[in-house]
Amino acid sequence: MDVRGHSPRLSAEHHDNIPEFGGLYRRTHEDRSLNLQKLNGIPKREEYNEPHSVFKKDFTMPYFGVHESIIGGHDRAVLAVAAAGFDCVQLFSKNSSQWKAKPLTEVEGQRFQQALQSQNIRFPLIHDSYLINLATAKEDLRQKSIAAFVDEMERTAILGIPWIVMHPGSPTGDESANAEENGLQRIAEAFDVIFQQTQRSAAAIIVLLETTAGQGSNLGWKFEHLARIIDLSAYPDRFGVCVDTCHITAAGYSLATPKEYEATFEQFDKIIGLDRLMAFHLNDSVKGIGSRVDRHAHIGHGALGLEPFRLLINDEQFAELPMYLETPKGIVELDGKTYDWDVVNLRTLKSLLQEPGM
Repeated sequence: MDVRGHSPRLSAEHHDNIPEFGGLYRRTHEDRSLNLQKLNGIPKREEYNEPHSVFKKDFTMPYFGVHESIIGGHDRAVLAVAAAGFDCVQLFSKNSSQWKAKPLTEVEGQRFQQALQSQNIRFPLIHDSYLINLATAKEDLRQKSIAAFVDEMERTAILGIPWIVMHPGSPTGDESANAEENGLQRIAEAFDVIFQQTQRSAAAIIVLLETTAGQGSNLGWKFEHLARIIDLSAYPDRFGVCVDTCHITAAGYSLATPKEYEATFEQFDKIIGLDRLMAFHLNDSVKGIGSRVDRHAHIGHGALGLEPFRLLINDEQFAELPMYLETPKGIVELDGKTYDWDVVNLRTLKSLLQEPGM
């Protein structure tokens, strides 16, 4: 992924043909709000008026973010997302395809924090390396993964970021009939070790378990999987959840209609608890519901279409949560002009926003 410090900026307009949003499922969860404020040290936002925004409104709306490359430095990623009109940033702490990396320095952490403050970018989020697999039964990979996640936690702490999102993993090497349950137990046990080893270096970091598509033998595609990991851990307060719209659709949870959308989040609340939900990944899906295939698509260009995103970003109970794009990178030509896909996807999301009561 290339850093896009000078992405073209689109003047987004509020479309007149947006259907009414039914005001569904608007419960407020004070626990989650307090958790977010505690984690981020950010006062509750009453309106959206950041100076770098390409779309300003006088009512509350979600914090939109994007996964950004760290080529050129973590601070440069902040400048890139601000230039593109985003409110928050997700990034890797190091090269995601390598086990080890040069240690981060305090100076790099300070530079990153200064960039966040100068650009008014909030809710920075680290995504761990895809190499890590805490569910594996292969002892060498398991130990390597634990050590790598400890490193991820410590790098996250140096950057001054309060949370890290991760995929639970796959029970590779376990051919037993109980491979799924065994894998979930190994994940919880691994986190107990990780939290113990980082109780001085990264004691405040919250781990966000990400919902997955369930491709192959990957765990985390059932809400019950994430609830089980949290229940098994000796440190349940160290966990939150990040919902990926592509992943839960591929896993079989529908967001297609208001009724199905509400049913899905009622199920999430019953099994995990909405107080655990701290972030979203906004991605359309190349494949349809229940496909168990993890392939992201641009907003409105996949199997989800626009309606699930319209429902989600206008749901007042999630108005204070960060929502990060993880859509494919690249450029697109529109009306003879070239634009960055991240900016186009952001414009699409903002065009779906509606004033409360509409």
